[in-house]
Amino acid sequence: MEFDITSKVIKIQTANIHYFEGGDPQYPSVLFLHGSSFSSQTWKELGTLKRLTQKNFHVVAIDLPGYGKSESISDYHVEFLPKLVDRLNLKGAVLVSPSMSGTYSLSFVLKHSEQLKGFVAVAPVGILKMSQQLRGILLPTLAIWGSDDRIVPVEQADLLVELMPNAQKIILPKAGHACYMKATNKFHEALIQFVEKVTKEESEESC
Repeated sequence: MEFDITSKVIKIQTANIHYFEGGDPQYPSVLFLHGSSFSSQTWKELGTLKRLTQKNFHVVAIDLPGYGKSESISDYHVEFLPKLVDRLNLKGAVLVSPSMSGTYSLSFVLKHSEQLKGFVAVAPVGILKMSQQLRGILLPTLAIWGSDDRIVPVEQADLLVELMPNAQKIILPKAGHACYMKATNKFHEALIQFVEKVTKEESEESC
């Protein structure tokens, strides 16, 4: 079943935060962040949101504070994502985090991993800085990197897998830092396979 992708706004603290939403909220949720050169619109234009709604997932792609159509929030990195997840009732989501959004996602994974079904790390920043804290985190994690990433070297995917016992990696050949732009189809295949796996496992455990 396919759902329309709609544009919405929610107020977090004092700022209006823009996001796209699609799919039935009763379905497993996937929350998309974005890199510094992109926005929620990127996931819409790539067809990522549509692909997932067709697979019976509920999707939310946000514009981080100060990006896209969202207003800025000063000094709010740590508190922003927990408040957003709570307000949009996204506990149990799979979190997709590329590049700059690691400044939001990695602290969330460290402090609130029990609120997620999975984490898709798309060459996020901050792994080296938080490496000791990430060690032993059991959250199912997929590290997706482009083989030609010159911003966050592919060796950091290896480090993430070493640190997190339930992490695996996929390297997309001939793709750079924003690997989903160059290797979109392969990125979608890896993402969907992982999301289906972790949400199915969660469903089976609750039976």
